[in-house]
Amino acid sequence: MSEACERIPGTGALDGVVVVDFSRVLAGPYATMMLGDFGAEVIKIERPGTGDDTRAWGPPYDSSGVATYFNSVNRNKRSLVLDLTDPDDRDHARSLVAGADIVVENFRPGTMEKLGLGYEDLRAIRPDVIYCSITGFGHDGGAGLPGYDLLVQAVGGLMSVTGTEPGDPTKAGVALVDVLAGLHALSGILAALAHRDRTGVGQRVDTNLFSVLLSSMVNQASGYLGAGAVPQMMGNRHPSIAPYQTFDTADRPIAVAVGNDKQFRAFASAIGEPELADNPRFRTNPERVAHRDELCAIIETALKNHGADHWYAALTAASVPAGPINDLSEAFAFARELGLEATVAVPGTSTPQVANPITLSATPVTYRSGPPRLDADSLDEGDLTPSGTPVAARP
Repeated sequence: MSEACERIPGTGALDGVVVVDFSRVLAGPYATMMLGDFGAEVIKIERPGTGDDTRAWGPPYDSSGVATYFNSVNRNKRSLVLDLTDPDDRDHARSLVAGADIVVENFRPGTMEKLGLGYEDLRAIRPDVIYCSITGFGHDGGAGLPGYDLLVQAVGGLMSVTGTEPGDPTKAGVALVDVLAGLHALSGILAALAHRDRTGVGQRVDTNLFSVLLSSMVNQASGYLGAGAVPQMMGNRHPSIAPYQTFDTADRPIAVAVGNDKQFRAFASAIGEPELADNPRFRTNPERVAHRDELCAIIETALKNHGADHWYAALTAASVPAGPINDLSEAFAFARELGLEATVAVPGTSTPQVANPITLSATPVTYRSGPPRLDADSLDEGDLTPSGTPVAARP
């Protein structure tokens, strides 16, 4: 086993937990990276020759020539190449599961079952296994649909409310549904682990991108279900709050998030329009929403008197939520100004990585190894099973 991938024992919350990760691209790998950060040992199973799809998703590449997309969700893992269509390699996969606690997969529904690696198959090997499946549209009518983030954003309603105007639907700037699905999978896995700790019983955990998106539409979905309101795209405006959007200033836009009447009074005073707070058209949030266009015209005129930095300082001093529209370089710089540890140096990587955003006081996350090279833990090199016993080399 390569030194870069050698597991360093620690005291993480999931130390001693072993994960066999058959997932690829984003949702599954994001969930398993989080498990790895919490201390679990993650064995990433990759297909021969190419490995995870995201190894080829570039540019950009880091200074070592590795696709940064792959790097974003694959630290704290070992890479093992197995051809799951080969009977011997499937046997090796089963031997790994026999010593594992968690299995994660995001193949199309039915694929793992055809390979003899479905939940029932693996439960026969490891009765208390926690088996997490992430699909695009579930196991029934949507089983044949490809689970790509863009497709789910489109059919799941997110693009219908994202964009500047009707007729110009826009996807989120990252694969947001994949990330949300990974987090939902993670929460399901952790719940199943807690149940197993109490009862000794494993279980299957299922989630799908489409259902995750519908759940994540929160107030928009509730407005439809509870009031029959089908939301439309409103640019950066909010359907139920005003002013809660971006505004042009003398130089660049600024975001203003006025969440209640007290904040609006402070906001009106800070922009030099204190009388707005007592105007019957704007006194309460429902009134401001009803007269949004009139209000926004007044605000735009006032904000054109100064630049975004001026208004950010003035509004923040008045306890009004506001901020400039930062690019990623500015966002990371802002994190440093706030004293947030947003990046971390990970052993075996040539560039910084985004830090895990969760802080645990007793069992902090650990960064033991960077994203592995393909087949870094090849069985042909005398790799070890999770239990530490030698695995026979492949014939």
